[in-house]
Amino acid sequence: MIISSAADFREAARRRLPRFLFDYADGGAYAEETLRRNVSDLAGIALRQRVLKDVATIDLSTTLFGRKLSLPVGLGPVGISGMYARRGEVLAARAAAKAGVPMCLSTVSICGIEEVAEVADPFWFQLYVIRDRAFMKDLIATAKASGAEALIFTVDMPVPGARYRDAHSGMSGPHAPFRRMVQAMTHPRWAWDVGVRGRPHTLGNLAPVLGKDSGLNDYMGWLGSNFDPSIQWRELEWIRAEWDGPLILKGILDPEDAREAAAIGANGIVVSNHGGRQLDGVLSTARALPAIADAVGDALTVLVDGGVRNGLDVVRMLALGAQGVLLGRAWVYAMAAAGEGGVTQLLELIAKEMTVAMTLTGVNRIGAIGRSILVPNEGR
Repeated sequence: MIISSAADFREAARRRLPRFLFDYADGGAYAEETLRRNVSDLAGIALRQRVLKDVATIDLSTTLFGRKLSLPVGLGPVGISGMYARRGEVLAARAAAKAGVPMCLSTVSICGIEEVAEVADPFWFQLYVIRDRAFMKDLIATAKASGAEALIFTVDMPVPGARYRDAHSGMSGPHAPFRRMVQAMTHPRWAWDVGVRGRPHTLGNLAPVLGKDSGLNDYMGWLGSNFDPSIQWRELEWIRAEWDGPLILKGILDPEDAREAAAIGANGIVVSNHGGRQLDGVLSTARALPAIADAVGDALTVLVDGGVRNGLDVVRMLALGAQGVLLGRAWVYAMAAAGEGGVTQLLELIAKEMTVAMTLTGVNRIGAIGRSILVPNEGR
């Protein structure tokens, strides 16, 4: 099929993947209202078209945490993304490095830190709140030794959200392993490329606690039993003691929590509702972002994710107050559809779409994007 947008990548991924994997990436929590609003609220932000502004030269570059990037975009952490293409996290990291943007590896990845760090540049690592603090320290140490430039600490997952789609698809629920096997058999291209040639399917970073035979069954059980709902703000001090690079807290939706993040010495936050996969009914990130950006000002770097599907969405998020945008589903769809080349094509599409949006709103550099390029009170 012809790929001309991120929406095309989604359809190509749906055709190629077994249902349990597509629905795991595509779905959200409960009735998926927040998931839908992440997309619709962002798409409803009206850009203010301007003309005759001398935009012959457009500069898409920016600097985040001391590193110059070609785009104000990064590949956000997505669990088990190595199941969507053969050694998928490595493919994504290569594409990101070629494009000059960071790739952030999830704790619950198929490919381990060392494997991905060899090709990622810049390389970021995402850490969950885990009951075993010694294991968390080991992961931090491994990330540091592997050259990770930033640590993203996810704070909005003390427990996994209720994802009804997973039970229907076979990712969880009754007879899940058998249902996944049947689905794999009906998708022979994926089964051969990823199911057979993509081995091992162990969770690379969790092998020390799960063993080398860990797989999807261990993954789903591990999520439910190892996240820690008891953690508090003051406990982040030991993470800061273990990690001396940029510390970014992911999962901030309230201005008070953003101020707390600044107070404990975080270098950045990600305004995020976990892609609508945790608590349904909360604000979309597009609606939450402006108040949070206003609350923290220049005290830390504000990143955002959720609902971003194209370059127009990136420009909208920057105009609402973000300094950088993390992609999630968009890059996973692209990788599932066409591997490393798919992610490369997606980033090229985003750059072209950003260029058009900036040209027609009259700004020629990332730092000039602000709320002045939005139609006042329209769609917000």
